[in-house]
Amino acid sequence: MNSQNYSYPLDPSWTTKEMEQVIAMFRAVEDAYEVGVDRRLVLECYRAFKQVVPSKAEEKQLGREFEKNSGYVLYQVVKEAQESSTKKIKMVGSK
Repeated sequence: MNSQNYSYPLDPSWTTKEMEQVIAMFRAVEDAYEVGVDRRLVLECYRAFKQVVPSKAEEKQLGREFEKNSGYVLYQVVKEAQESSTKKIKMVGSK
């Protein structure tokens, strides 16, 4: 589905399960820009992501690195999911 040619910012010290949780968050962000995504999925992914990355500073660093690599903004998608009352989120202004 994604025609990406960039890598996700991952910490090699994370377990496989933790990496999967972080990747799921990045994929939800990609989907929000590319095809639209259920806001509940974004919120679920974000909760799991925060279990792996509880630090706001680390979250911002990963978000910036992901945006630099992909052009997609983690913060904007999470904010939209938290504030939106619509079921599906479709971000405008992708790469």
